Amino acid sequence: MSQLTKQTPIGFIGTGVMGKSMARNLIQQGYDVHVYTRTKSKAQELLDLGATWQETIAQLASQTGVILSIVGYPSDVEEVYMGEGGILNHAKPGSYVIDMTTSSPLLAKKISEEAKNKNIHALDAPVSGGDIGAKSGKLAIMVGGDEQAFNDLLPIFEVMGENIILQGEAGAGQHTKMCNQIAIATNMIGVCEAIAYAQKAGLDPNRVLDSITTGAAGSFSLSKLAPRMINNDYDPGFYVKHFIKDMTIALEAAQQMGLTTPGLELSLSLYKKLAEEGEENSGTQALIKLFS
Repeated sequence: MSQLTKQTPIGFIGTGVMGKSMARNLIQQGYDVHVYTRTKSKAQELLDLGATWQETIAQLASQTGVILSIVGYPSDVEEVYMGEGGILNHAKPGSYVIDMTTSSPLLAKKISEEAKNKNIHALDAPVSGGDIGAKSGKLAIMVGGDEQAFNDLLPIFEVMGENIILQGEAGAGQHTKMCNQIAIATNMIGVCEAIAYAQKAGLDPNRVLDSITTGAAGSFSLSKLAPRMINNDYDPGFYVKHFIKDMTIALEAAQQMGLTTPGLELSLSLYKKLAEEGEENSGTQALIKLFS
């Protein structure tokens, strides 16, 4: 039986586009949230809502019973968890640590094994749904790790998401997120080509979307990101640079398994070209710029 309650202090590391909204939802549901991020000003909104600031990861880990992280790259994850001042060297035995970054499945397994040696419960739980899903608390959360730990943490997950599935052992959450990113990768190309075609044909692309979003072509990217493309809104719900990171992880994992992924390779090459043109900090919908 889980001993976790709303009084159990929750540490949250990383308050970017996604993390800030996820942490805000926890605070608004009455959880005792402690935050750390490299730039304190990025956490100010959460501090104003009642979150407690911690000066270091070590300090946060030692004073909380549940620690969530959503940072940038696998190298960041490794430092946050396994560095000298990292979570696993300072979390209390019996704590729960959940990395929600899209990261390497192999690293997720490595963290899980190290955590187990220290009697710490580790889950990998990457998310999908972008800034919209994070704000509304309707993220898809893909989890790998121990079933009992998953059940213990389910009430916390339910504050942040609504499609929450334990996919298997450590690393399974990350592998599932790779499937998600592979599906998005080629879909984004199709969405861009469809919008470009509509415009070239002299159609009103918004009216075209009214027709095609509810049919067989329907997708999150078509419904949520195509309107941003039409409105020349390239603000990041999800950064181009992070999508490149995700696709690179997926491609490497696929190659390790002997799997051919030509669609993924094409999408990755296009997004790298987009980044080289100065769009690495734009949202993924900026891909349309290569088709105009």
